[in-house]
Amino acid sequence: MSELKWEGRFLTVRQQGSWEYAERKGEIGAAVIVALDGEDIILVEQYRIPVGKRCLELPAGLVGDESAGESTAEAARRELEEETGYRADRVEDLGLFYSSPGMTSESFTVVRATGLARIGDGGGSPEEDITVHRVPLASVPGFLREKRAEGLGIDAKILLLLDLATL
Repeated sequence: MSELKWEGRFLTVRQQGSWEYAERKGEIGAAVIVALDGEDIILVEQYRIPVGKRCLELPAGLVGDESAGESTAEAARRELEEETGYRADRVEDLGLFYSSPGMTSESFTVVRATGLARIGDGGGSPEEDITVHRVPLASVPGFLREKRAEGLGIDAKILLLLDLATL
């Protein structure tokens, strides 16, 4: 049996024996979006408080945090538009994954978004201050090296895009 140590709006911290872990509250999951437009991938950059720096990531967001009963595909479409300014014609579920199962119960569903149309600037809400990057897939390894050299953090989910031999 686990013991509740702390509780916030979206997270709790629990302890079971000597093991401490964070878990998502309720049924909220996340959608991580591999947004492809031809030979290009859409990436986002924003400041992340837990690591104290701007990070390069795939667009993503919580499912059901704004409206109950929201599907993963609906959340992915909404977040893609808000963060990047692109609307997807097709969203395909690629499966459920756990972000760091030794530390958190957090899971996310990866979706592939295609048939993109630019409908706005993106950028998310004013407090998010999101920068949108459109990067040719073949250039992703070099782009990551450049961003890392600039001091950005790189979200591990970007590994989905890489041939590890290129790192």
